Amino acid sequence: MRFPHPGSAHWILFACLLLPAGVRADDWPQWFGPQRDGVWREKGIIEKFPKDGPKVLWRVPIGGGYAGPAIADGKVYVTDRVLDEGQKDPDNPFARANSKGKERILCLDAKSGKKLWTHPYDCKYTMSYPAGPRASPVIAGGKVYTLGGMGDLICLDAKKGDVLWSRNLMKDYKARVPVWGFSAPPLIDGDQLICLVGSKPTVVSFDKDTGKEKWRALLLENAEIGYAPPMIFTFGGKRQLVIWHPESVNGLDPATGKVLWTHEWAIKANLTISTPRQVGNKLFLTAFYDGCHMLEIPDTAEGSVKVLFRSRGKGKGKPLGEKPELTDKLHSIMSTPVIAGEHIYGVCSYGELRCLTLGEGKRVWSELTASGAGKEPERWANAFIVPHGDRYFLFNEKGDLIIAKLTPKGYEEIDRANILAPTGQLAGVFTSARKIVWSHPAFANKAIFARNDKEIVAVSLAAE
Repeated sequence: MRFPHPGSAHWILFACLLLPAGVRADDWPQWFGPQRDGVWREKGIIEKFPKDGPKVLWRVPIGGGYAGPAIADGKVYVTDRVLDEGQKDPDNPFARANSKGKERILCLDAKSGKKLWTHPYDCKYTMSYPAGPRASPVIAGGKVYTLGGMGDLICLDAKKGDVLWSRNLMKDYKARVPVWGFSAPPLIDGDQLICLVGSKPTVVSFDKDTGKEKWRALLLENAEIGYAPPMIFTFGGKRQLVIWHPESVNGLDPATGKVLWTHEWAIKANLTISTPRQVGNKLFLTAFYDGCHMLEIPDTAEGSVKVLFRSRGKGKGKPLGEKPELTDKLHSIMSTPVIAGEHIYGVCSYGELRCLTLGEGKRVWSELTASGAGKEPERWANAFIVPHGDRYFLFNEKGDLIIAKLTPKGYEEIDRANILAPTGQLAGVFTSARKIVWSHPAFANKAIFARNDKEIVAVSLAAE
């Protein structure tokens, strides 16, 4: 089976069949939205920005963090961090922190931005890039679930903010904190909350109402857990939990954690970040140093995973490096690519928006300005890509919101507006230091909700 184009009637029918019960189409209750696929499906959205720019509904001060917001039932949930008095993080973000502070879970009114409740807890940071939490909240069944940068897994009452249960992955599973902190957004599936926890085990299913462990699976020999979120796809008519960590890609039975298949793929620096993408019986993955793999997933337990194509450098064999002149396909760092029709669109290692063919991964075109990189490539320059009908909303690291069309013929920018200042600090170790926004926005209630290290903003995208 091949997914229809996001703008087609067949896609809309398919999306409605997958929509979880109790989730409104205008909510964004978890990482990548209602269906965890990164597609925005609301109607009545502007074609272009007003002459004076999109209308700002509200701005609210918050602390630091990379975790995108989640929206459900008229409320916005976002996590942040504030340092204790007298504490300071390293000037070089690459250096490991050793600072005390508080992580916070904030609940805001979606219409006004008014703070409804706040849950703070002490949290000492020992990670690199210590701005704040990384994983977007998950809202389901009147509860909100959050995963902090140091492994605090918390379930709260979504209306009142009361803690219902909590776990600490470092204490409970002797987990080592990844260099860039715990980042993979947990996944709700039926009565379970599935979360990456550490090396031994790697993934654990918790009862979503009690926090009690239901099953555990996978072991890592040498690597950290990485940062890619757990995802559920259907291959060969069977629902499968896909876990991509820095030693392999794995398909598991979501109900039991039983391993169905494994494809070994060692990833440099543990940089499994980008969300895996499914198209029919294929799975597309992309990493910064190691490039991309297109895998064919077997229909039966007796089958084996096949590599349909993978990144190669200008020479033969493995990728020669991550720089633009050495890459032939897609080496993404944070942004997840989009598959539409027979093509793949994604942001590569140095900010190039690239179009590849689905069948062979052949590069069709590349474009530099969408990511905010400017006239020259910039290491880690980034833009998040969100399909909406037959066009795309791109939110880049400069805080620009772009409306564009992406087709095999090229990149067509329709409009652009800056909605948020880049306040995050990029280390100048491998590249020139610059200010950035590296938090995925949420699209709900005909608006975009985006945050930096100082504020969260709601901007109307409703057609008048």
